[in-house]
Amino acid sequence: MVDRRDIGSWLEGPGAVRTTAEGDYPGRDLGLPESGPGSIARTGIRALAIIVDWALCSLIAAAVLGYHLGEPGLGSFKPLLVFVVENVLLVGTLGSTLGHRIFGLRVIGVDRTPAGLVRALVRTLLLAIVLPAVIWDKDQRGFHDRIAGTMILRTR
Repeated sequence: MVDRRDIGSWLEGPGAVRTTAEGDYPGRDLGLPESGPGSIARTGIRALAIIVDWALCSLIAAAVLGYHLGEPGLGSFKPLLVFVVENVLLVGTLGSTLGHRIFGLRVIGVDRTPAGLVRALVRTLLLAIVLPAVIWDKDQRGFHDRIAGTMILRTR
C-alpha cells in the first residue's frame, strides 16, 4: 500500500498529510508572494468565482439554449457546454472568466505568460470533469492547473 505522505508533496486534498517548514506558504516554490496581488488564489475565493461562473452559464444556457432546471437527458449538459466555451474563450484570451474578474483573479502560465487558448482548453476540459479541481498540490493549484501548466493568482 502506498503511504499517503509519499505523494502528499505533489497532490493534496481534504485530509491530506503535509509537513510544512517554518515560513512555507502556497506559491513560495513558484516565487510568488505570500499574500496580496500576485499571490496564489486560495480555495475559498476560487470556489466563489466558479459558483458565479456556473450561475451565469446556467442563465445563458436558459436564455440562449432553452435550458430549464432539472431538464432530463443530454439537455442537462447545456450549462456545462456554455461553461466550457466561456472558460476556453475568456481564460484563453483575457486570462479570466467573469467570476475570476469579479473576485480579482487571473489565470496565467507558471512561466508567467498568458494562459493562451491551448492551456485554457486543457485546463477547462479537466475542470469540466470536476475531479481534478478538487485535488490540489502543495501550492493549492488544482490538478487541472498543474496539468495545464497554469496557476490562478490574485490581482488585488
